[in-house]
Amino acid sequence: MHLWESYTKLRLTYSLIVKRKAFILQKSENGRKAICIDSQNASTLLEFLNKDERHKKKFRYISELILRNLRNTELYNKENINKKAKNITAMKFFKGQENARIYCKEQKINNKLFIVVCCELIESKKTQSNNKLIRSLIDKIASYEYEIEE
Repeated sequence: MHLWESYTKLRLTYSLIVKRKAFILQKSENGRKAICIDSQNASTLLEFLNKDERHKKKFRYISELILRNLRNTELYNKENINKKAKNITAMKFFKGQENARIYCKEQKINNKLFIVVCCELIESKKTQSNNKLIRSLIDKIASYEYEIEE
């Protein structure tokens, strides 16, 4: 095997992990699950979520579904675009209208707390499938590893 071939395999095998911080917004009743906000994108995300009563109500509803282990793929679902993005999900706001999305990362902290971190906002998703821009955003989020700010 040539040096270039081994380098190419290494480059494709190992992905860069980006350390980021998040804070807990809401915890489940049993304390095993939490909805978190990415600290770097908090102002944009919170501005969107607090835009009006309609946005607040939809976010509360989606959060409750997640925290109670209830499944509704119309509102919250995995974004299975590749193996690297297996822990990436999307909160879906107002399908058929603004069609906003908050892309999230699911992660376990210390093998105890399961967190769903709200990472990135797309205020209006225009295509039915995930276009190149959204796929690259999902790949970027997949490289994030979160630690909780107390």
